[in-house]
Amino acid sequence: MTSRPAATSTSETVKSSTSRRSLKRLFLHAPEASVTAVGIILVIAFDMMSPNFLSNANMQTVSQFFAPWAIIASGEIMLLICGEVDLSVGQVFAFAPFVMHFAAATGLPLFAGIIVALIVSGMLGLMIGLITVMFGVASFITSLGAMLLINGLTLTLSGGFPIDTPNTPLANILGGWNYSEIAWAALIAILLHTVLRNTRWGLHTIAVGGNPTGAAEAGIHTSRIKIGNFIICSMLGGFAGILNAFHVTSIDPNAGGSNVMFLAIASAVIGGTSLLGGSGTIIGGFVGAAVLGVLQDGFTLLGINAFTFDIITGGAILITMITNVQFAKLRQRNRI
Repeated sequence: MTSRPAATSTSETVKSSTSRRSLKRLFLHAPEASVTAVGIILVIAFDMMSPNFLSNANMQTVSQFFAPWAIIASGEIMLLICGEVDLSVGQVFAFAPFVMHFAAATGLPLFAGIIVALIVSGMLGLMIGLITVMFGVASFITSLGAMLLINGLTLTLSGGFPIDTPNTPLANILGGWNYSEIAWAALIAILLHTVLRNTRWGLHTIAVGGNPTGAAEAGIHTSRIKIGNFIICSMLGGFAGILNAFHVTSIDPNAGGSNVMFLAIASAVIGGTSLLGGSGTIIGGFVGAAVLGVLQDGFTLLGINAFTFDIITGGAILITMITNVQFAKLRQRNRI
């Protein structure tokens, strides 16, 4: 009779150990799980400190904060996974709406103007990708130069002044609804997540970032993959800028810029994408953007200085990078 409690205790110990190992695997192999847990904790904390935090009006504000970052992060993640980065995407965010406006001013329908703006955005990504791949210039340098170039083009086209967006049914569909931007962000995240995990393009993107030499020897066109992802990233930056312009009913040459770009990259890194290439998650980037949006809105409601948000964002990136490196070492040592 005394053996039953001992057996029960042993069984519970085994179950507890198995549960801990399963939880460890979840957080190591699914980085979006940990950032989701952090997001839930933040929402609960801010709701306790500010009763209006979960109100419909404030949820609209939160979604409008992070939707552009999430859209841009989706494209940036594709680039980061294959070992590159685009610092110019924040300027494309501001530039594309002006291209749309001037294309429509020539007599083209608004839809055609949007297509022209997206094509121009893609061509900017193509330019950066070609220079990076063909001339062997680091993408950090290439996109930094492109960032200054595109900013100059935006200010030249606009004269430095904002203009109103056209009030048409299409504009209302794209940006009139309070949750339109976040709906587009979620749709894009799901689409690119599917591409990354279930298509040859996604598998080749991961292979190029993880082992460029091995990928090339396996017959993967590494240059084509990198250039294609530069185009995707730039087009998403332009699309995010157009959606934002429709939402605020204004095309501002000072919108976007380095702040949007850095927050998009921060969303990607916090969501579990490695800056070293070879691994990343689109869903994690979306959740990372949401966490940053919750933080920024929560600080605003509590009257906390905006500089504190930058401190926490920078600290989160450093901690996440250190954690990612350590997790990678654990995986290489087959400890999990």
